[in-house]
Amino acid sequence: MFKEFLLQNWETILITLAFVVLLKTTIFLDKKLIRRMYWLILMVFILSIITFLEYYYNINGMYKEVRNVLIAIRYSATPLIIAMIIFTLVKKSRWYVFIPALLVALLNLVSIYTGIIYRLNENGALIRGPLGYLPFIAVGAYSALLIYILIKQSNKLLTEIIPIAFLCFAFVSGLILPFIFKQDYSQLFCSTIIVALFVYYVFSILQLTKKDSLTGLLNRQAYYVTEKNNPKDVTGIISIDMNGLKTINDTYGHQAGDEALTTISLCIIKATKIKQPAYRVGGDEFIIVCWRSTEEEIKELIKKIENNVSESKYSCSIGYSYSGFGMKSIDEMVKESDVMMYENKAKYYEENELKRR
Repeated sequence: MFKEFLLQNWETILITLAFVVLLKTTIFLDKKLIRRMYWLILMVFILSIITFLEYYYNINGMYKEVRNVLIAIRYSATPLIIAMIIFTLVKKSRWYVFIPALLVALLNLVSIYTGIIYRLNENGALIRGPLGYLPFIAVGAYSALLIYILIKQSNKLLTEIIPIAFLCFAFVSGLILPFIFKQDYSQLFCSTIIVALFVYYVFSILQLTKKDSLTGLLNRQAYYVTEKNNPKDVTGIISIDMNGLKTINDTYGHQAGDEALTTISLCIIKATKIKQPAYRVGGDEFIIVCWRSTEEEIKELIKKIENNVSESKYSCSIGYSYSGFGMKSIDEMVKESDVMMYENKAKYYEENELKRR
């Protein structure tokens, strides 16, 4: 049995080991993220063992009762793993992301006695119950949510969209192929997930040279590269400066300041589209470069950012410059947007001063 397990899961074992080595060597990443990745890898590896045992018992007509429990665990583990991926990869995700997966797991355990999800007939063949497709629906819903959030939290650049698209393709294959290859695909599911995660993680590490480590926005170096690439396609610049960061740092400490910057950055990320990459170019200074955007689109983006920020306990000042036919250089637009932004900032502090009086 052990020999068969190694032969059928050798690629999963190798990639798992490579993943562990990679996590050990990327010590500059957040410790919480790395810890969750370890748990995720462990969950996938345990699932590979459970899947193998269930498949082995099925082929050899052994331990029908044990196999019944293993199927319940396998059907429960898949949504839990996707939920764990969301919990690991998505910023500020909370424990309640697991609630739907736990409910599916409960129904799978109940199904051992009721057959509501599945049952095994006299010959040991799996028969779907009234809710037989629920585990697949749960995985599909989780996968769609994960891809949607990753895209929303990305900087909308092709280099970030490609690994997300690869992850999406892996999950879609995990939903479709079981209906094509039936039981045989269950042997490939764990290797599919671990390969997809490994590739996505490697791409994420490669992107770190372009990203600001605190906020996840593109960094100053990435902005300088943007200035040199097709500047005529840039039709707008938006300058953003957070209000009152120094007061927050002095009063509550730099950790509170970091939280404020992260919150403002998330407000920006949620509002931007693919042709509107955002950069953190200074302590509390941000720039959005608008490619081939109309002035109406730029104003709409500013309004979205202001609405997002208004829902937080922070505030920021915003200015913009527009050049419809690429007549202005990026430097000229930055100067113009900075002037507008500083005017708004001065107005903000004047209004605050009047309120204090």
